[in-house]
Amino acid sequence: MNAPSNLKYTKSDEWFDPASGAAGITDYAQSQLSDIVFVEILVDEGEEVTVGKAIASVESVKASAEIYAPAAGKVSAVNKGLSEKPETLNSDPYGEGWMIKIENGAAGEVMDSAAYEKYCEGRTH
Repeated sequence: MNAPSNLKYTKSDEWFDPASGAAGITDYAQSQLSDIVFVEILVDEGEEVTVGKAIASVESVKASAEIYAPAAGKVSAVNKGLSEKPETLNSDPYGEGWMIKIENGAAGEVMDSAAYEKYCEGRTH
């Protein structure tokens, strides 16, 4: 499992980069979903999001999942390319797989990478 130390993580498997405002789903989440075949971003640039608001919907060959905002603030960018290449989430969830960027984002209840890895280790699959 990959959990970069510069990011913050939620118990619902979203990540947030306080430096850039980028947010998306974790490597753990994409590995549980398996091959992601569909992504829909549910928010637009300029929209205000609150912690826990649905920001995206993803579907894989196994399941579908809602992705929630890990931070509150104004959406400054949306990764429109994900809908055309949803498999990016499987290969690069922390890079090209970012979903939205939140300007001056105030993180909700988040963990550092060590706490998130420990949390994931204790979960049943």
